[in-house]
Amino acid sequence: MMIKRLFIFLFISLSAGLMMAQEPVSDRPQRTPEDEAIKQTVRLVRELDIKDSVRFDTLYKMHLKYARVRQKGLTRAQEMERMNAIYAELKRLLTEKEFDQFMNHPVEQPRRPRGANRMLPVNATPTDKAPSTPEQQKANQ
Repeated sequence: MMIKRLFIFLFISLSAGLMMAQEPVSDRPQRTPEDEAIKQTVRLVRELDIKDSVRFDTLYKMHLKYARVRQKGLTRAQEMERMNAIYAELKRLLTEKEFDQFMNHPVEQPRRPRGANRMLPVNATPTDKAPSTPEQQKANQ
């Protein structure tokens, strides 16, 4: 009876260990370098209103080259070198006006996590600021 319990315990613990050793399954499919290059190229072409197919292909090849480099898993310093190389190549491929437009484009704001507005009053907007001093609190009442 004791051997049977020991065997069941070992079986369950080994099974659990094998399940934990498996790589986690991601809901999001991994992007290939080709997918990443297409997405970056389309965004750039749309932003700069580029209609020339030859320039589109050139930009796609450049993005593909750097997407493949990125996939190798870079250190922070190598990632900075990669970004500087991309900017240098874009400066060479784009007109001066297009490059300035690209460098000065508005940065997308990160999405707010759910519940980020939970502490705001019902009729407040996220840009409303809460009064910080007692005088400001009395003035708002």
